[in-house]
Amino acid sequence: MFNPFQLLFPRKFLGIDIGTSYIKLVEISKFGYRTKLESYGSLSASILYEKSFRTFEKSTLLLNSRDISRAILAIIEEAGMKAKLAIFSIPDFSTFFTNIELPPMTKEELPEAVRFEARQHIPLPLNEVTLDWQIIDGKPSNQKKNSPAKLKVLLAAVPNEVINQYREIARIAQLELFALEAEVFGLIRSLSEEDGLGPYAIIDIGAQSTTCNIVDKKILQISHSFDMGGNEFTKVLSKGLNIDERKANELEKKYGLLPSVSGEGQDVRGVLLSLVDVIIGEAERIFSSFTAKQEKEIQKILLAGGLAFLPGLKEYFAEKLAKETDIANPFKNIFYPPILEKTLKEMGPSFAIATGMALRGLEY
Repeated sequence: MFNPFQLLFPRKFLGIDIGTSYIKLVEISKFGYRTKLESYGSLSASILYEKSFRTFEKSTLLLNSRDISRAILAIIEEAGMKAKLAIFSIPDFSTFFTNIELPPMTKEELPEAVRFEARQHIPLPLNEVTLDWQIIDGKPSNQKKNSPAKLKVLLAAVPNEVINQYREIARIAQLELFALEAEVFGLIRSLSEEDGLGPYAIIDIGAQSTTCNIVDKKILQISHSFDMGGNEFTKVLSKGLNIDERKANELEKKYGLLPSVSGEGQDVRGVLLSLVDVIIGEAERIFSSFTAKQEKEIQKILLAGGLAFLPGLKEYFAEKLAKETDIANPFKNIFYPPILEKTLKEMGPSFAIATGMALRGLEY
């Protein structure tokens, strides 16, 4: 039901992305029909602690709730954020995704059918996880006899332990937990202007892992995460050139994959190419699987995450995969002061998830 009073009062939401090395917050408001960036901020784990915000151990996401809450409060205070309604992203590596196929059925039959199938695919007891799903092909009807087509469903499961940790973080930070959502859906939401192109891929290269997602008609078709990210790039470069990790990170940002005739630029490119080729190999495999099943070609690649602006990366992806490749810009359809144009363009790929989370609140 349309409520005209919603247009008269601004609504504000916080999008919160807790990464391995950084926490990122975006505050977005909507007044009338205009979506506006109110504020943003991030904090590196290295500033406060000698450890990451999150670790990988036996496939369990471990968070120190008090440390995380303390960092969030520091960002909110420094950036002058006012919103109390928060949407947190759940990392892809702690979310289990799978595709299932169901026979024709009604809307009422669907939830029980999904739970039954989930028992066959989820490696954890169902009482230890929270399930969510969306139909990616087909449509249930009100009457079974009028629903001849099978249903293809994307199933997601998150351990309750992870959800409880985020609830505790919100409580300590004195925020109202509006929603939790897998980070891939935030990416899709913040980059949805690309939807008219047909199937496209979002390759999110984070500090700890990389996620390759295929989206078609605003619906996630495939999401696959693997252990290769910016931290690995820095460690391998450090060992390969026999330098400390701080220096390796500097050289990585300076030279990246840019062609160089000689000198340290050539050495950096040589080391990094082997790692980037691992990501490209995984992407090729996922693209081929999608094309074989759906008989559709990927039209475009969007690079997101902290490594999206690695010098020469965009051009290398375009060349090796023979696809149009661009860098994600989640602020494209959001109003902000023109003075921030350059800054937001540079930080856009790493703030795409947090932006998508904040936009989730404005949908309701």
